[in-house]
Order: sequence, then structure tokens, then C-alpha cells
Amino acid sequence: MTTVAAIDCGTNSIRLLVARTDRDTGLLTDLDRRMEIVRLGQGVDRTGRLAPQALERTFTACRAYADAIRAHGVPPARVRFVATSATRDAENRDDFTRGVRDILGVTPEVVTGDEEAALSFTGATRELPGDSYLVTDIGGGSTEFVLGTGAVRAARSVDIGCVRLTERHLTGDGGVVTNPPTAAQIAAMTADIDAALDLAGERVPLAEAGTLVGLAGSVTTVAAIALGLPAYDPGAIHHARIGVEQVRETTDRLLAATHAERAAIPVMHPGRVDVIGAGALILRRVMERAGAAEVVVSEHDILDGIAYGVAERAAAH
Repeated sequence: MTTVAAIDCGTNSIRLLVARTDRDTGLLTDLDRRMEIVRLGQGVDRTGRLAPQALERTFTACRAYADAIRAHGVPPARVRFVATSATRDAENRDDFTRGVRDILGVTPEVVTGDEEAALSFTGATRELPGDSYLVTDIGGGSTEFVLGTGAVRAARSVDIGCVRLTERHLTGDGGVVTNPPTAAQIAAMTADIDAALDLAGERVPLAEAGTLVGLAGSVTTVAAIALGLPAYDPGAIHHARIGVEQVRETTDRLLAATHAERAAIPVMHPGRVDVIGAGALILRRVMERAGAAEVVVSEHDILDGIAYGVAERAAAH
């Protein structure tokens, strides 16, 4: 058994997985899995820089994660920290890199969109039976599309995400979204999504896979709402199948709701209240473009892909 730690730092959230790997099966057993909404990408689409308060929120989470990693006795050589869309876009990403290195003793890797896509595919499909999969990972700043059967056949990352679209069309400054978006705002978001799907489709045939797999907080939250769960339950959500009509109905509900109404939904994480409408709209348009009758929801994603990579590297040495 080998214990590894993986950290995924995106535009909206930072997540930790400490897991033990089974040398015979190669599968992971969670020891500690947690998530904090830090909104690292707050304002990046507008300013091109990571805000000081966003950096401090992220560093606070990193300090707690460092404590957890030490508690499980994971050495730095078996820790990998992957940063995605927000830090790829930021002029001052060196400030972020130095802060993480000082706290955790590892250097964050700012991966490319294609690397992000491959990690997401591995994490999402390792436990699933053989089939052709289109994996879509809807993040805060970007969305990844990966097509493959066992191995990646094609991948593309595009700059649409729940935070980026919310800031671009619903607030402009990262503020609270109080009122339901107007028809014009929804149309503008949809146009952005569709343009990004056109780009993704140039490299990834979106309608060719046997199964659509959806990842990340927007997808799992939409699934939890569609399932009518009284509280967020990862066990009920993982590998749930949600029909396209359920996604349409949930998206319409979220886009028609006020901030207070969204916040009152039992499964809603406070950090997703403002951005869930945009995230749901992305999922709906992906399903419609792919011609998918349903989406298989996965709680396992890029974070698990990172951990698998660390475990394989440790086993090879």
C-alpha cells in the first residue's frame, strides 16, 4: 500500500485527496477528501491578475491541507499540486507559486488545458466498464472535453466556466448575483457557450461517444437537485444517470431563481450559489450539442487522476 496526496486548485475551488493505493488492483481508497471554495479566479477574466484576497483565501486552505498531509505521513515526493485555468491566465502567478511552495513544500504545476483534460479522463473513467466516453469537466474558468476508450483519443479545453461566465455576463465585477438573469443575459451566455462548443468540436467529435460523463461541482450540484436529495450525498450522486429533460428543468429553475432562492436549496454549497446557473446552462448545452439522452455523473475527476499518476510514479520507483 502506498499513500499519496493530490491537490487540485481551480478557478473556484481547491480540493485535497489523500488516498491509499492497492498495488494489486491499482484502485484508490480515500483517506481524506475535502474541498474549499476560495474563488482564486475572482476577477481574473477582467483584470488578468490574481486578487490579494483570493490568494490569501487559497493560502489559508493550503495551510489546512498541509496539516492533513502531515497527519497521514505523506512525504513531499508523493504529493502533487495541480493548478488550472485561473493561474494559467494570471500575470502574477509567480506570487501564487511562491506562496504554495512555502506552505506545502511542493511547487504547483500549472498544467495545460490538454493535460487537465487527460487527468480528468483518467479519474472519471478508471472505475467504469469499457465503453467510448465523452468526459466533460465544467470548471470555474474552463471546460474540458475528452473523448476516448481506455485511452484519450481527442481533447480540448475551452474558456467557458461557471465563474467566468457569471462574472462576464451577470456581475461584471465578481459581485453577488441577486436577481434572476434577464433573457438577454441568458442569450449572451448561451452564445458564448455555443461558440466554445464550436471550438471544442473542431478537435473533439462531441456526438460520437457511447456515454457522456459529467464532472465537477456544477454537474454534481445539478444532479443532486434533479435527484431531489435532502442533503448533498456523494454516494447517491456518484454514477447517477440524469436525463436531459431533468437537466433542462433544473437549469430553468436555477436561472429563474433569486440569490436567496438558490441559497435555500438544501444541496447547495454556499460558494456555488452565484455561479450555479451558468454551470447548469453549460451542462445543458453540452448535452444538447452531444445529443446525449443522459449524463453519468462522477464524483471522481481530475483530483483522482492526479492521485493515480502519483501512485503510478511511486510504484515505478
